[in-house]
Amino acid sequence: MSLSPAARRLAVISLPAARQQAAAVGVGIGRCRSRVSWAHVRPAPPDPILGLNEAYLADTDKRKINLSVGAYRDNQGQPWVLPSVRRAEELRLQNEDRHHEYNPITGKNDFVRNAVALAYGEDLCAARHIAAAQSLSGTGALRVAAEWLHLYFKGNPVVYLPQPTWSNHPAIFHKAGLQTRTYRYFDTRTKGLDLKGMLEDLDHAEPMSIVLLHACAHNPTGVDPSRDEWGEILEVINHWQHLVVFDMAYQGFATGSVERDAWPVREFVRAGHQVMLAQSFAKNMGLYGQRVGCFSMICQSEEERGACESQLKKIIRAMYSSPPGFGSEIAGTILADSNLKAQWFKELEEMSGRINSMRMQLYTLLKDKHHLDWPHVKQQIGMFAYTGLGAGHCQKLAADYHIYLTLDGRISIAGLNDSNIEYVADSFAAVAKDKALH
Repeated sequence: MSLSPAARRLAVISLPAARQQAAAVGVGIGRCRSRVSWAHVRPAPPDPILGLNEAYLADTDKRKINLSVGAYRDNQGQPWVLPSVRRAEELRLQNEDRHHEYNPITGKNDFVRNAVALAYGEDLCAARHIAAAQSLSGTGALRVAAEWLHLYFKGNPVVYLPQPTWSNHPAIFHKAGLQTRTYRYFDTRTKGLDLKGMLEDLDHAEPMSIVLLHACAHNPTGVDPSRDEWGEILEVINHWQHLVVFDMAYQGFATGSVERDAWPVREFVRAGHQVMLAQSFAKNMGLYGQRVGCFSMICQSEEERGACESQLKKIIRAMYSSPPGFGSEIAGTILADSNLKAQWFKELEEMSGRINSMRMQLYTLLKDKHHLDWPHVKQQIGMFAYTGLGAGHCQKLAADYHIYLTLDGRISIAGLNDSNIEYVADSFAAVAKDKALH
């Protein structure tokens, strides 16, 4: 039984009458009985990386090792605050003029200008018209790019992603209403690049499609094209006039050189492509929680650059209004100070050097001690390696050896150190030789 319209009107006029009527139908005055229900909402599937981290934290075994999280660790297995970052923090905190006012919508101009120069190089910056904005790390830069493409791209609104790719890529583009498809990238047989499959798939994509490319240190495989292979990829993309979106989350972290790691981006720009670029300073400066990034796009004229930048402001204003300040102050201080920048370059060499050393040690232990020849481990690059281990191997590693890695066999090389690498190699060899798991 429900109150009639007349009874509801009476309830507004006469509270005692309303109480009597409510009591008659079993409704308490003063308690809201909402007609909105979220009972139809089902739990989202757990994030595979975060779920592994939770399992790792709950594990009480002293041997436990986390090889799933993509964050740099030092040789003691601890997070490392770069000395250049620590010094930049100190300088900013000593600045009496520092304040906590809002950033401009597109971020701090000096930071954006220096971030763009780091990516493209000073010569290309002087010769091209580049619209740019500070972003919420690389993820935010990709989300801004996706929204831009949804609103303004006149070609085929399909984003081609490498198979495999970073697990968040499809969700970012889908959220903006774009479709995604995949192109072949990783060869499971050789544990290297499937160049033939990649070129065939990009060649068969509809003309003027959107192609996402990892600039360096491909996540999750650690497999990057050679410069000659980049040339072949560029040729196909040129032929079909695809728009390239570069995700550059690891500049300087892959090879230890910001120049070498940015080479593919610069090569495409030199060839005349109006690329879009998502930069992140999470990995290469260790600013994970500060969410420092930059989105940029090559334009054809200064007039076009101004128009695009005005529309970028409109997109960002509706998304998050303006980016945070302190992280970009740290990164901006390092990029603007020649001494700090030189120090940072050395720290990049140190981080990438430690990663490469762990790769070689793991390869050598597997080969010399266990007669397992995994050359792909030393040939891949960057933070991650695709081991070739299957889901069953990974589950056994977690259950029996307390080693946590994603079920596709990807490991974070940064999780290895001198104290645990022999145990990891022994464990990998044990499960790899278990015929029941193949």
